[in-house]
This record gives sequence, C-alpha cells and structure tokens, in this order.
Amino acid sequence: MPGALLDRIDSPDDLRKLAPADLPKLAAELRDFLVASVAQTGGHLASNLGTVELTLALHYVFDTPRDRIVWDVGHQTYSHKILTGRRAAMASLRQGGGIAGFPRRAENAHDAFGTGHSSTSISAALGMAEAFRQTGSSQRAVAVIGDGAMTAGMAFEALNNAGATELPLLVVLNDNEMSISPNVGALNNYLARLMSGKFYAAARRASEKVLSAVPPIKELARRAEEHMKGMVTPGTLFEEFGFNYIGPIDGHDLDVLIDTLRNIRQLSGPQFLHIVTRKGKGYPPAESNPCLYHGVGRFDPATGVAEASGGKPTYTQVFGDWLCDMAGADPRLVGITPAMREGSGLVRFSEEFPGRYFDVGIAEQHAVTFAAGLACEGLKPVVAIYSTFLQRAYDQWIHDVALQNLPVLLAIDRAGLVGADGPTHAGSFDISFLRCVPNMLIAAPSDENECRRLLTTAFLHDGPAAVRYPRGSGTGAALDAGLEPVAIGKGVVRRRGHDVALIAFGSLVAPALEAATALDATVADMRFVKPLDLDLLRELAEQHRLLVTLEENVIAGGAGAGVAEALSALGISLPLLHLGLPDRFIEHGDVRSLLAACGLDAAGIEAAVRARMKPFPSSLLKYSNSLY
Repeated sequence: MPGALLDRIDSPDDLRKLAPADLPKLAAELRDFLVASVAQTGGHLASNLGTVELTLALHYVFDTPRDRIVWDVGHQTYSHKILTGRRAAMASLRQGGGIAGFPRRAENAHDAFGTGHSSTSISAALGMAEAFRQTGSSQRAVAVIGDGAMTAGMAFEALNNAGATELPLLVVLNDNEMSISPNVGALNNYLARLMSGKFYAAARRASEKVLSAVPPIKELARRAEEHMKGMVTPGTLFEEFGFNYIGPIDGHDLDVLIDTLRNIRQLSGPQFLHIVTRKGKGYPPAESNPCLYHGVGRFDPATGVAEASGGKPTYTQVFGDWLCDMAGADPRLVGITPAMREGSGLVRFSEEFPGRYFDVGIAEQHAVTFAAGLACEGLKPVVAIYSTFLQRAYDQWIHDVALQNLPVLLAIDRAGLVGADGPTHAGSFDISFLRCVPNMLIAAPSDENECRRLLTTAFLHDGPAAVRYPRGSGTGAALDAGLEPVAIGKGVVRRRGHDVALIAFGSLVAPALEAATALDATVADMRFVKPLDLDLLRELAEQHRLLVTLEENVIAGGAGAGVAEALSALGISLPLLHLGLPDRFIEHGDVRSLLAACGLDAAGIEAAVRARMKPFPSSLLKYSNSLY
C-alpha cells in the first residue's frame, strides 16, 4: 500500500531529508494510504484527508519530537501517526491491542499530549511553552486547533492567557468549514509570507519605537495597519488577544505552508496562523459529504460504500424519533446539542422543528446553563449529549439546574463502553457523578422500548432528570407507538429464580437474563438508578441469599453502591456482589470483547456468581445444584 516515497518514511527525520519538490508526491501517496487503510479498519477519514499537507509541513519545519505539536481533539492525526513510525500499525487502528485513534503519550514520543475532547490544545501547548521558558529550553510548542473547537470557551480562555505573555507559542487554526474564498489566493499568500517574515516584524518594532515619541502619529499608524490588515484578513480579534495574526492561507499549498512556518519559527511572542483546508481533500466521496465520512466503519475505497449494518435501530435513532414525537405532543419541548446533531440523533428534529432546535457549538457548559434559563421561563429543554462530554458541564448541572430544581432532561448517549474510540470517549462515570446530586431522577433503560418509555417518564418529571443509554443497538425490542410513561422509581422482575438475585441496570439486564438461566437466578430490571425501588430491594433481600448488582459504569460510587446504601438504611444485612467496570481506564477495542474482559457478559456474570457462592455452606443453599 505505501508508495515509492512513503515506504521510505519511518520518522520525521526521514521526511526532512526529502527535497521540498518531493513533498506533493508524498502527500498524494499519504492520501491514498489513508483511504485504503481506513477502509479496512474504520475511523475518522475526512478530517485526516484535510490535514495531510499541514502535517507534512509541521514535521518538515519543526524539530519533532523535541518541538511539541499538540493536536486538538486528535481525530486528524492519522497522517501524524503514519509519519512517526506507525505506518504498519495502522492495520490495527482502534482495535484491541492496536494503536489508538487519538494521540496518546504512552504510545509514541511524538504524541506530545493525549487528546480526545476538544479545545484543550492551546492550554496544553501554553503550559509546555512556559515549561520551556522555565528550564531555559529553546524547544517550541505548537497547538493545532479546528474552527469547531474554537467555539469552546476554553480555547478563548487559553488565548486570553497566552496573549498576555511573550512566549513563542504558535496556534494554527485549521479552518475547514469555509471554502477557499477569493482572499485566499496568490496575493493573500504573499501577504502571509510577508507578515510572518523577520523583516516585517523588525520593521514593525522599529516603527513603533520611532513613532512612540509622537503618540498621535503612532496611533494613526496603528489604526492604519489594522485597517489594511482588516481588509484582507479576519485577524483583528486575535490581534486583540495579543497574537501576531498571519493568514488565512491555503492549507493545501505546501510551498506557502513551509515558507510561512519557517518564518514563524524564528519569531518571538505568540503567533496565530490561520489556514483554510477542505475536509475529505483528495477523495471525492469524502469531499462531497465530509460529515458522512467524519467517522466511518469499513467501506469499499473504490466506491465509498460502507459495509451493511445490522439493521436494528440504534438507541440514538430511538431517541431521535422519540424527540420528534414528544415535540409534536408538547410545544414546550426544545432540543439542545453541543455540536453533535448527527451523533446524538437530532437531524430529523432540526428539520421538523427548526425553531425549537439549538446547536450551541462545542460548549457543553453553556448548553446546560442555557437549558436552565429556558426552563426558568416555562420551556422543557432536552439536552442531547454524550456521557463523556457531559463531564465538562458537571458544575453547571449541579449549580444551575439541580440546585434550582429545574425540569431539564439529559439524554445521555454513549453511556458505558464505546469500543473503538477508547477511554477518552467511554461513558464510564455518569451514574457515579450524577447519583450524588440532590433532586435527580436517573433512569437506565434495558432495551429500545424501555428507552422510549423512560424518556417520556423523565421528560414529564418536574425536575432534573437523566436517561442514559448505550451506543449502538439493543435487543431489538418492538417499539410502542405511543408515549407511555412508567411509574417513577419502580423496577420490574424479569425472571424468577432462587437463592441469587441479579439486580441489573440498563444494558446489563440482557446478559443478566442469559446468565440467570444457568444459575436459576432472579433478575430484576431496576429501571431507575435514582430513586431506587426500595420495596423491590426489600423483597429481593427477603427471598435470596445473595444479591448481585450489575451496571455498565464504574463500581465506585455507582448504582451498586446505591443499592448497598439503601439496604443499609433499611437495616438489611446480606451478602452483596458488585459487578461493573473496574477501577481502571478501559482501552479501545470491540465492545463485546471489552465487556467480556471486564466480566460483564453472561459467561463472566455466571462465573463471578459461582465463585462468590463457593464459600457459602451448601446447607444454606436450597438449590445448591444450580450454583455449582
């Protein structure tokens, strides 16, 4: 698969031995390799195709890994991985035991900072630049951030901090939402080279020194320069933050990129380079539909057609359909997403109810407090958000929603393990960090229809509520056409057995039922993490020798801990076994394999219960044959 040039590149040192005239050919080979590789493994494609030239230019100009490149989010780093010795490992991308889909410090010395969530790059690179200053090092720090990530407040907090320093930090804004507009051409590329050069910077400093003796003239010159730059660049905002703004330039023109980066590398103080790229560059299917090819499964590289899926609706689709149905029934409903319309299933809602749909950008904190404001005035907000991204809005949920007991519903997608995206995107903690918050209702559906009913229940609740559901499809349960709620805080027994009761939450009800057949155990689908069904817990405790809690969440502080607390409050002392995610970050891989490795498939549940029952004297077990 590698080409004549690419198969000679095992490190940036090899890259820097090439003549500049060879780099366009290398870029073409790299694109071909990306398409062929991702077609076999799945992953992020459009974003990686758009940053091929930028990646080549950065490693060509900067002394990596001594100089640090921090990639925001990191879903555009496949070219970076290929050029830094991981070309052969791309066949294992995002698979168990293989390389990660995002930068990881433990994976390679060129991965300067682990990422996965957006808008962290400038803060991290600024910290590195300050550390270099403290130690007297000449190393350089570069942050590469996309225009989407620039919508987050954290990016501007970092810019505000960095602009007040004299640190030689370079921020590269990769702008791929706009087409290459007329001002990004030969003239603008020339101006970018000029403004990044030493002569321009020196002349500017000299003129400031001379004109400082005549303040009115200096002010006139400053305003004239700003006016001229404002005619050809949108850089005034970043100049106000204290950065020297350069661009926008064509992010696919290697000559311009390399010349500009070489000039910038010689400058002092904070620098801001604005480049314009095209997502999916060089692969027509991805160019025409970059959203579809942002994250893909396996596909035919010749046609771009993806492999057929299982056919069952996903939980995300169930939520999206429910949202439209509920919006039709209740005009107070509004839907909010922090830049995850497609991922969270809001496409249909955005089309059918455009006036009630709000994409607030990558701003999870704002999304939650915005919802709180809507709720204060009588609306019923539904915030559709991934579990891993909800972590960023925890203070707002406590302070702005729960403390005021406002009726805001969190529709928490990707709860539990997510597979190939790994620990940066796993929803391992939401039960633990939400369960301790007063006024909360937390539901965990066991199948698609339960998801629909529990969403209705939580939406009708007059207070803060959350419904968590996993990535992908469930058991394939038939869906009710209506919008029927269930009784709050009431679980249901799915199977009657003896001696052992499996107290399951959400996605683990299905494997619990499978394990229960071999164990002759009772299975309770608790439905609610908070409030717990105390009557059902008391009944299970009275009729069984061992209670086993199961959840796709960390054990620490999770639903099982809530069951233990409830039993203690009821004065019930009974052996308990808590099964859930272990106290470590779970790596990327196939979800089923990962759950099995955590002992959360049917076989693992059965084995854990049998092991726990071995110390029990057989005289205590009425149905001992079913347990040994």
